[in-house]
Amino acid sequence: MTKTKRFLAIFFIVFSFLVLARTVVVTPPTNYAYAVVLKQGSKGADVKKMQQKLKNWGYYKGSVDGIFGSKTKEAVKYFQRRNGLVSDGIVGKKTLSALGMKVSSSGGSSSTSSLSSADLNLLAKLIYAEARGESYTGQVAVGAVVLNRIASSSFPNTMSGVIYQPYAFTCVNDGQINLTPNETAKKAARDALNGWDPSYGALYYYNPDVATSSWIFSRKTTVVIGRHVFAI
Repeated sequence: MTKTKRFLAIFFIVFSFLVLARTVVVTPPTNYAYAVVLKQGSKGADVKKMQQKLKNWGYYKGSVDGIFGSKTKEAVKYFQRRNGLVSDGIVGKKTLSALGMKVSSSGGSSSTSSLSSADLNLLAKLIYAEARGESYTGQVAVGAVVLNRIASSSFPNTMSGVIYQPYAFTCVNDGQINLTPNETAKKAARDALNGWDPSYGALYYYNPDVATSSWIFSRKTTVVIGRHVFAI
């Protein structure tokens, strides 16, 4: 091969590479997680699910139509105020968490619950025995503490294991765990199982008026609901 032909061959290869490089289309990875925010003007299944939750809990009185309008925004702001969140009417990560909603990047909602009906009933019994005098949000928060313990490596990983862990809950020691739960406690258990966590990840709760352990007072408080302090 002559020097001219060799030069032309090299030139052609370099030229082809440069053209190819300029035409490459870079696409984002398929598993990239996009932040989901629901706000006025949003539509779809996630808005509808949110409206239904707010309606069930007494925050929303409008139609469950999947359209985020002004009435939905006011209901969201009301919910945010009652749950210690920034009352801006925008449903971001913290409000979604308080609502017990996990929204995927494709816009679908998912439940965190994979427990049995026996687990649901046992959780309802615990909620009724421990918190029947508390607000509805306070009852859900007690249920959430149990589920947070199940998910933690520091506690047993089953419903019965957490609830019947020695000295974990007063109602087990005094027998009130055997009381029949009412419909409110059952509903609170379902909401907790569906991911609503008003305790903000708490692993403990206590009534400061009757608690005697100095150790529990050293735990970091996440929220106070009624007579219960929730902590991690």
